[in-house]
Amino acid sequence: MTSTRGERRRRVPAMAPADRRAALIAATVPLLHEHGLDVSTRRIAEAAGVAEGTIFGVFPDKHSLIVAALTHALDPQPTLDALDAINPELGLRSRLTRAADLIIERFTGNADLMTAARSLAVSPDSQPEAFKRMTSTRERLLAALTRLVEPDHDELRRSPTAVARLLLLFCGANIYGPFGDPERFNGEEMVSLLLDGLLVAETPTETLTIPLFGAKTDTTGVP
Repeated sequence: MTSTRGERRRRVPAMAPADRRAALIAATVPLLHEHGLDVSTRRIAEAAGVAEGTIFGVFPDKHSLIVAALTHALDPQPTLDALDAINPELGLRSRLTRAADLIIERFTGNADLMTAARSLAVSPDSQPEAFKRMTSTRERLLAALTRLVEPDHDELRRSPTAVARLLLLFCGANIYGPFGDPERFNGEEMVSLLLDGLLVAETPTETLTIPLFGAKTDTTGVP
């Protein structure tokens, strides 16, 4: 006997709340890349294959869904895992070049989402868990980069944390810089700027004076 539409519907197992939440978040992330914060709940529901009302059975409002989707998309764990997987046997320059490429890739892929996250003004009062996760991202990246630099700390004039912080600063300015410059630098160029600076030797035989790598003490007067 042919089943009726109602019978077929009843045979489909109901999706658990956690699964519905995950499905809605997964559907929302690419729409945020495409449409920004103006994406409608109707479009999200269509992408997730659910009725629009399903959204409000899982999230209290659209804002909560958007914050959850941004928090998920901006989770640094994949980048942290890739940083931890960098071969520690490589030289410092090679390790930092690989790390810079990973950071630039992350910043480039998430640039529009970062802009959206800032405009939402997530606070510890309105979205405490999301605020905690978003604000911890830089600290977690900084810690991972510091671990990467640490084996060569004796060769640096600044602490591994300071070097890691500068690398993050360079990579961030490379992507989020205020002047809209279309020229972007790759990881190797970022690391060369960090370790070698921009001055060239006056003669072919002169040893370069480099700002962060090689000297044992800091004589620049920079705190």
